[in-house]
Amino acid sequence: MRQGVLAVAVAGGLALAGCSGGGGSDVHRATGDSGEKRDGAPLPAPAPALPNGGANGGASAAPGGQGDDERREFAPDHLSTFALDVDTASYGFARRTLAEGRLPDPSTVRPEEFVNSFRQDYPRPDGDGFSVSVDGARTDDEGWSLVRVGLATRGESAEAERPPAALTFVIDVSGSMAEPGRLDLVKQSLGLMTDRLRPDDSIALVTFSDTAKTVLPMTRLGNAGKAGEAGGSEDAGDAGGSGDAGDAGGSGDARDAGDGRARVHRAIHRLEPTQSTNLEAGITTGYDTAVRGRRDGATNRVVLLSDALANTGETSADGILDRISDARREHGITLFGVGVGSDYGDALMERLADKGDGHTTYVSNEEDARDVFCEQLPAHIELRARDAKAQVSFDPETVEQFRLIGYDNRKIADDDFRDDSVDGGEIGPGHTVTALYAVRTRPGAGGHLATASVRWLDPESRAPHEESGRIETSDLDGSLGEADAGLQVAAVAAYFADGLRAAAPPGGHLDRDLPEPVPATPSLAELSERAHALPTRTQQVRELTSSIDEAARLTGG
Repeated sequence: MRQGVLAVAVAGGLALAGCSGGGGSDVHRATGDSGEKRDGAPLPAPAPALPNGGANGGASAAPGGQGDDERREFAPDHLSTFALDVDTASYGFARRTLAEGRLPDPSTVRPEEFVNSFRQDYPRPDGDGFSVSVDGARTDDEGWSLVRVGLATRGESAEAERPPAALTFVIDVSGSMAEPGRLDLVKQSLGLMTDRLRPDDSIALVTFSDTAKTVLPMTRLGNAGKAGEAGGSEDAGDAGGSGDAGDAGGSGDARDAGDGRARVHRAIHRLEPTQSTNLEAGITTGYDTAVRGRRDGATNRVVLLSDALANTGETSADGILDRISDARREHGITLFGVGVGSDYGDALMERLADKGDGHTTYVSNEEDARDVFCEQLPAHIELRARDAKAQVSFDPETVEQFRLIGYDNRKIADDDFRDDSVDGGEIGPGHTVTALYAVRTRPGAGGHLATASVRWLDPESRAPHEESGRIETSDLDGSLGEADAGLQVAAVAAYFADGLRAAAPPGGHLDRDLPEPVPATPSLAELSERAHALPTRTQQVRELTSSIDEAARLTGG
């Protein structure tokens, strides 16, 4: 493992809640309510670029003479800008792979998804949008510190206050889904979730293998004995039903079709694996069904359940997304991807979710599935923020170098931070997003270290808002071993991701396009000791420790 410094990236969304990472932070905050004003004054613009003191237009080389090759791994100026993301599929898939006695492919390991699998104990805002917390601690490397930027949204509304949901489930029934822990797990999970949703929520079901069909149009669940919402024949819920049957004229208005909840259960029960995987047909039909059944005033979402091993039709994420771009942009229907299976098309699913204004997670067992479908999805139907982006400005007077690891697909141009036409992340209630930076301070420097800002659009009015928090050099006086428990957990998760990236499977090799390993990552054996010594021992922390132990065993430490 290379020597140097740790860091990790950011994320946020509909996805998995993790363990409670620990206590509060030593936070320096500057807050405002509206998009361009704070206490009647304009919000500060991003800091100007540094003078062209280096090869990349950024700060000059550090004292001590870093060569170009080493300096190139660090940001060339003092701004770091990215779209928020709370995907967690990478961490879940890595745990599944390790439990089977294999190391994950390094290209599937995304550090920000490891870090953001653990919910943090940040302060919550009173309304929509975010609170911003910034803290940090010294690492073992001379001059280097770890800075944590923490964002949090308000928790879910009372059940009676949230909008109804209109959820279109696009279900992979290809032959590969016959493997235990795939379609059987999906069916069980959907059945449990159907019983947890409210009477005024609606569900549509689309299946795909070599072709796709709508087996259940948008159907209001209702109470037992109440009217469903799907029109058409009473048998529209059969797995062999017509692709367009009972769409109620495309309006999603209710018709008297009996108990909708029972019709959903019947359609789920009939799902069986068949042939090849035409993911393009599934998503296209799914969005067509979602648009026809779209409900005004409801949260309209497509949920893809698949191993994402596309082998028929269009198999590239960009090609598939082109077919549904109008539905995404005009109707605001977001995509939530749920991955299953020991062989899993991680890259395709992640690309679909990122560009489909959604998120991904991964389920490997009944406990995971129950959490996603019975707790998270029903609770996180609301949105707290649209197109959310973060920008961290490091003070060049006090910061010599900094590095953000992860979010390789989510970085955006610094000038696009306040361009609201540029895609950000969609974030739901009760979420926390963590970004870890490795920061090298200038010798003897003191005062302001960095300011972290988050910008988002109101989920209803789409009016822009911003919130900021700051940190001083004096906040880095404590060591990482004495830091807040949540910061320690985040650091271990980040080191773990980097250790797995550097440990190619036997006979494999690191993809040339992967980022360089994080300097100063401890060996997996050393990381195991740190994990066992963490001050918080929640179930998720115990699972993290177990996975690190297994990785250390597979690699010999």
